[in-house]
Amino acid sequence: MRALSRRTALRAVVPAAIAALMLSAACAPDDNGVDPSDDGVLEHMRLGTGSTGGTYFPLGGGMAAVWTGEIDGLRVSTQATGASVENMRLLQAGEIELGLAVNGVAVDAMNNEGTFADDPEFDFTAIGNVYGEVMQVIARADAGVETIEDLAGLRVQIGPPGSGTEVMARDILENHGIDPDNDITPFNDTFGDATDQLRDGNVDAAFAILALPAASIIDVATATDIVLVDIVGPVLDDMLAADPSLSVLEVPAGTYPGQDAPAQWVTNWATLYAQPWLDEDQVYDLVRVMYESMDPDSVGHAVAAEINLPTAVDGLGGIPLHPGAARYYEEQGIAIP
Repeated sequence: MRALSRRTALRAVVPAAIAALMLSAACAPDDNGVDPSDDGVLEHMRLGTGSTGGTYFPLGGGMAAVWTGEIDGLRVSTQATGASVENMRLLQAGEIELGLAVNGVAVDAMNNEGTFADDPEFDFTAIGNVYGEVMQVIARADAGVETIEDLAGLRVQIGPPGSGTEVMARDILENHGIDPDNDITPFNDTFGDATDQLRDGNVDAAFAILALPAASIIDVATATDIVLVDIVGPVLDDMLAADPSLSVLEVPAGTYPGQDAPAQWVTNWATLYAQPWLDEDQVYDLVRVMYESMDPDSVGHAVAAEINLPTAVDGLGGIPLHPGAARYYEEQGIAIP
């Protein structure tokens, strides 16, 4: 358990230019005169992001702005979604061309496992990793939570339906002997809503897969005392053995205001996925711009500092790379697993 005291913190600011790009899907491949059976060259692509309180939404807006500005003849717009799980299904339904998702969730989709066990067979490709996803578990200090087991009987935000947060939160709870439907009072709202509920005392704890440090958690800590709930012990060992896409992350002291000692959580990758029929040259350009032109200044989000070529294909879990992405990595000397 790591206590956080009330302190003023910097709030994340999303540039107006990014906000202007938060467009809903308005143009299907047919609107561009392109059919998936054709060559896949598009004038407009839709990027599935996440909820407004998470990282995917503002980050995706910044990425879309960079692609639109640097790739001739292509406009990329963003679509707010339930994040990872929903994005996988939107890709499969042909309702988006690009989607952000936790790599572990995408692997489950490709293998029709877990929450995707009853879905039709999936067909999508990987583009590359964006940043390290961290499962963050926080609780109000007055809720008396010291371990995951202490969440039993409490009101807990487990993330929006169709999100990677919900999938992993349920897995963590179940591995700790907690039935998320019966042993807690589950809430399925965005983390933006969760911050308000934590401040107001309407929920006791929340799970969220976010970039580190998360501005929304910093924001909560300015209004109420919270604790970081560690994920540790034999249950963690079992989770790591069962899911090779997971890794342990030590959260250094001082990552959040008032955090005077390290905490321990788990992490995946936030990865960009795409329709397999997209044009190879167009995808090549998407990847080139992503790793050569995206940084915190151009994207308008600090987490863009983690868009690094050396980690671009880590943890793919057997999901095939799009040929356009593979060509770029080969040219850059990146070993493809």
